[in-house]
Amino acid sequence: MPQSQDNRPPVVLVHGFFIKSVVFRRLAADLTARGWSVHTPDFTGNYRHVGLEELAAQLADYIDKTFAPSQPIDLVGLSMGGLVARYYLQRLSGIERVQRFVSISAPHNGTWMAHLIPSLPCVQMRPQSDFLRNLNQDVAMLDRVNLTYLWTPWDFIIVPASSSLLPVGDEVRLPVITHACMARHPLSMAAVADALSAPL
Repeated sequence: MPQSQDNRPPVVLVHGFFIKSVVFRRLAADLTARGWSVHTPDFTGNYRHVGLEELAAQLADYIDKTFAPSQPIDLVGLSMGGLVARYYLQRLSGIERVQRFVSISAPHNGTWMAHLIPSLPCVQMRPQSDFLRNLNQDVAMLDRVNLTYLWTPWDFIIVPASSSLLPVGDEVRLPVITHACMARHPLSMAAVADALSAPL
């Protein structure tokens, strides 16, 4: 397994809805060039029927099989991947090994756009869903990790865009146009690298 420079934890990038880890092509290359060991798992299953809890279980399984139990890691979650990462952190004991969590344009308080698709993950990403109420009731536990959340007011997929904000952690507001660009814009990639470099 490739090791990060300077003993930095490996970074796991968690992709979003209906798109695989190819979305992280530029970000993964940028972080690798900066010295991180980057891992980009892909979720499996039919998105119409597989809930975010199952995707988080897939993430946990990947982490358990890839890293030694004593190996700390950092997580970066894009869009829906931010919620998957949160479920892993808050409900599957991921918070015991994750040091830094970077959320990129995740619908932490839901998105009205999720009403347009009747799949289970989209139902869970609707405002005031049972899934989101469950996660947000103890969001304060995320204070145990070094948390940074990136968002743009020009998102148009996370509606309202302010749904990407959290009551804990460090906010980074970026002048990036559209949700799709948040994983590959130079400003976003620099912000992710800065967040992953933050001292513990």
